[in-house]
Amino acid sequence: MRIAVAGGTGWIGRFVVDAVRTAGHEPVILARSTGVDLIRGLGLDEALTGAAVIIDVSNTSTSSRKRSETFFGTATGNLLAAGRRAGVRHHVALSVVGIDRVNLGYYAGKRRQEALVLDGAVPATVLRSTQFYEFAAQLVAYPGPIAVVPALLTQPIAAHEVARCLVDLAMADPAGLVPDIAGPHQLRMPDLARRLLRARRRHRVVLPVRVPGALGRTVAAGGLLPTGHGPRGTQTFDQWLASPAARRTTRWAR
Repeated sequence: MRIAVAGGTGWIGRFVVDAVRTAGHEPVILARSTGVDLIRGLGLDEALTGAAVIIDVSNTSTSSRKRSETFFGTATGNLLAAGRRAGVRHHVALSVVGIDRVNLGYYAGKRRQEALVLDGAVPATVLRSTQFYEFAAQLVAYPGPIAVVPALLTQPIAAHEVARCLVDLAMADPAGLVPDIAGPHQLRMPDLARRLLRARRRHRVVLPVRVPGALGRTVAAGGLLPTGHGPRGTQTFDQWLASPAARRTTRWAR
């Protein structure tokens, strides 16, 4: 089966591509480096020829509500339209736990994406995930003696476990918004950053920053935690630190 992976060259996208291959299917990477522009819609029709499923893990780095809504609205609209023309039977999108409770500009774009996917002409599934362990690596990737890390309470998960779940969902029938996926334990992001730096033998000070105002109160009250029952990863953060996935994250860090 041909499975198109939008954003297949990104951090989570690489794991999804690997999971598609491991499951015995053919991944088709939708990214600018492969001649596909999600925003302009260029190359989509050709790339989706013969594809049965789209897994969308495309992303943008912005805290601006307008930019996030523009990116996810445009990219998702183009993907759905091209998928309908190509006869794609299932559109699977990755979203974020807490976007309906936490008022971040980036999350406004994810809400826009979810609405388009769930109301679109292509049968769809949306999976919300908590933050990845790899997010801690992103936060400490930049040089300097101090790593500023938001004091977030989350239930992080290894990205490769989310990738496998996305591929499993892609093989099943479309199911709309499915239960949240999360890791095995609730943890605070500054603690993850410290443990990561210690494992890499890097001497930096981690400065936790409390999110101000109503947003901070929502996050402190568990706004980023999963609700109800759902799939849970089994790999702990310490196990992840010792795994090849953590070493891959080091190479990808900007």
